[in-house]
Amino acid sequence: MGLASARQTLNVVIMSQPIEVDLLIVGAGPTGLYAAYYAGFRGLSVAIMDSLPQAGGQISALYPEKMIYDVAGYPEIKGQLLVDALVEQVAPFEPQYLLGHRAESLVSTEDYVDVGSHRDLTVRAKAVIITGGIGTFTPRPLPDAETYEDHGLRYFVPKLDDLKGLDVLIVGGGDSAFDWAQSLEPIAKSITLIHRRDKFRAHEGSVAKVLAGPTEVMTPWEVGRIIGDPDVTSVEIFHSGNADRRTLQIQSVVAALGFTADLSAFATWGLEQHKRHIVVDPTMRTNLTRVFAAGDIIDYKDYWDAKVRLISVGFGEAATAVNNSVVTIDPTKKVFPGHSSDPH
Repeated sequence: MGLASARQTLNVVIMSQPIEVDLLIVGAGPTGLYAAYYAGFRGLSVAIMDSLPQAGGQISALYPEKMIYDVAGYPEIKGQLLVDALVEQVAPFEPQYLLGHRAESLVSTEDYVDVGSHRDLTVRAKAVIITGGIGTFTPRPLPDAETYEDHGLRYFVPKLDDLKGLDVLIVGGGDSAFDWAQSLEPIAKSITLIHRRDKFRAHEGSVAKVLAGPTEVMTPWEVGRIIGDPDVTSVEIFHSGNADRRTLQIQSVVAALGFTADLSAFATWGLEQHKRHIVVDPTMRTNLTRVFAAGDIIDYKDYWDAKVRLISVGFGEAATAVNNSVVTIDPTKKVFPGHSSDPH
C-alpha cells in the first residue's frame, strides 16, 4: 500500500457506545500517530481521538504543503506526506479513529480511565496518552459554516487534487491563506483570495508571489453569505468600507481564518500543569493514575527549560509513554520491547 492510499486506511468511528480499548490516544498529530503505531507493535488495541475531522493535527491544518527538514530518515518531506506515512505505518494494527470528537471529560481510577467526548461518546481504556499539541484545535468559522462543511467549505486542503478544476475562494490573510493560494494555482481553475484588511499577516515573500501570480486578491472584503443547496455554488461578499456587494461563482471555499487552541479541559481533569503544559516525569506519566502525555503539550517536572518542542522529540516521547503504559496495563510485561528487527 502506497502513501497515496494511506487515507483509505482510516477506521473512522462515527458513533459506537461505549468503546473499550487497551490504550486511548488523545491527539491525532504526528506524536499521537506514532504512539498508536508503537502501541500496536506492543500488542495493544488502540483508539485515537481528535477534535479535527482528519488525522494530522497542526501539520494537516496549517502547513501540509510545506517542507519539514528535521525528521529522521527524511532529508525533506512535505507535512501531509509525513502524516500519510504515519497513517500507513499504523494501519496494520487497525486503530479506531475517533475524529471530530473533542475530549471533554476524563476520570481515572486504579483499573481504567474513562474519557468522554463532546458528542457523548465514552471510551474506557486501560491507559491514556495525551498528545494534544497545543490543546483542542478548532477552526474559526465563516457565516453558514456548519451548513456547508463537507459540501464545498473546508478549513484545510490535505489533498490538493480535490480542488482540481474548481473555482476556489480563499478567505484569510495569514500564511495558511497564501500557502493555499500558491499550492492551488497550478491545480484550480481560478482562485480568489479575500481579506477583511488591506494588510496581511503572511510572510512578505509569500504575499509578493501570490500578488504576482494568477490569484485575484481582493481587500478589504468579507464573506456575507454562502449560497448553494446542498453544495456551494456561489458566495456573496461585501466591502468592509462601504456598501458594495458582489457574488462570486465558486464551487469551493477554503476558510483560512486560523484556529483557536483550548487547554481548559485539561485543567478540569485535575492534571498538574506548568505554564499551560502538562507535567510529566521521565516515564511520561502525569499525576493522574494511568494517564501519560507526550509531545509539545508536556513539560518535564522540575526541569522546566529542558523540553524541546520538535516532531522528532515527540516521536521518542511517544515510544517512552507507550512502553511504560504497557507495564501499567500488564505488570508482567517489560518496559523495553526489544528491537523491531529482532525475530518475533
